[in-house]
Amino acid sequence: MTVMTDDTQAAFEAERELIGGKIGIGREFLYLTRDECARAGPDRKDIMSIVKETLVAHGQGAYEMPAKIGIHPHEDVFYHAMPAYVPGMLACGCKWIECYPQNPKKYGLPQTTSLLILNDVMCGAPISVMDGTWITAMRTPAVTAIAAAVLHQNAETFGMFGCGVQGAEHVRFISMALKRLKKIYVYDIDVTVMKNMIASVQPDVPVEIIAGEGFEHVAKSCEVLSSATLIVKEPIAAVADEWVGSGQTILPCDLNTFWDPKTQRRADKYIVDSADEHRLFAEMGYFPDGLPAIHAQTGEVVARLAKGREHKDELIVCSNIGMSVFDVAVAHAVFTRALDMGIGAKLPL
Repeated sequence: MTVMTDDTQAAFEAERELIGGKIGIGREFLYLTRDECARAGPDRKDIMSIVKETLVAHGQGAYEMPAKIGIHPHEDVFYHAMPAYVPGMLACGCKWIECYPQNPKKYGLPQTTSLLILNDVMCGAPISVMDGTWITAMRTPAVTAIAAAVLHQNAETFGMFGCGVQGAEHVRFISMALKRLKKIYVYDIDVTVMKNMIASVQPDVPVEIIAGEGFEHVAKSCEVLSSATLIVKEPIAAVADEWVGSGQTILPCDLNTFWDPKTQRRADKYIVDSADEHRLFAEMGYFPDGLPAIHAQTGEVVARLAKGREHKDELIVCSNIGMSVFDVAVAHAVFTRALDMGIGAKLPL
């Protein structure tokens, strides 16, 4: 439990007065579609700032966020309720998200969609309901980029597995975070998706994007690697352990699925965004060989409360599967900007 200080209460009350001048708190809420979230959303530089500040708050324990709870209608599907309270970001709310790995092929829909609710902390009334897809697509690669900058700041090569929305945004964000970056390698089993991603993203990125020849080629070509594919219980081990060497930094967004479990088990440091959530996934069976020993949480490393890379030959795996502290913090920024811009529909409670 995070106790509210006098200063925090004063900040919440001051913001409540501002918000109350634009919507009737307790009588109505602001609804924002996916497109409206994108229109009102902060740019990537501001999102990086919000996410970094939230990471530090998480590392310092200045938050409240229970591990994800959920339901599982199908064997390969989960729904998660993701509440969070981050007083330093004036953010309180909950995201309701599901993961259907077969959606893209079966229905032509994204693997995940979500809705996000923000609440007024002083009275508890919902003040906004918004699509969570754009927020998820932006906050996830921001975490990867910040972690990469802390763990491998001098990297000249980056590799991305998966060329969907997350892959594209990872490339955009990583090019902002790694200042010495010279080449970005990408790979997707769907060659058309890979080529289309390169064509759409290259104009936004001042670093050459190279189409990878396969999993092994990209894994062996890059100092820093990330993956945003699918999440299933049985690891597919697309990247063999022998392709990964000392000195690399691996930043998966897909839990234990994509990489050979041997790699994260032999890593010199295994870092996770949330130890509680990784343990919960382990209890659910997503780590059949057991959860590797956790060195620290990502926010603790970013806040310099735990050590990151200590020498160039360390193999580091930093697993960031997504935390609701980021969702509510970014959603708060989207909401306040939408109010200022007059975007969204005011609906009665």
